[in-house]
Amino acid sequence: MHCDPAPMPALNDLALTVEEREPGQFYWTLLEALDNSGRSDVHDLHDTLDYRVYRSAARPQTSHSNALALGVAELQKISASRPSA
Repeated sequence: MHCDPAPMPALNDLALTVEEREPGQFYWTLLEALDNSGRSDVHDLHDTLDYRVYRSAARPQTSHSNALALGVAELQKISASRPSA
């Protein structure tokens, strides 16, 4: 599943995780940190971070390490598509 959010988050706002959804089926998932600065119901922003799914693998891998490597490759593609500063 590929989400198409706008605008693209900063790389330092992304987290990579791997889930084993079924035995032997590992999926990488990129999570985007959410900005809670405007939320009045969040009391202490230092204790928790909120994330939403930004992108996720469409197909499972047979090992955690393979899924992790493909997730890193997706981060590298995102990084390469950004304009140079």
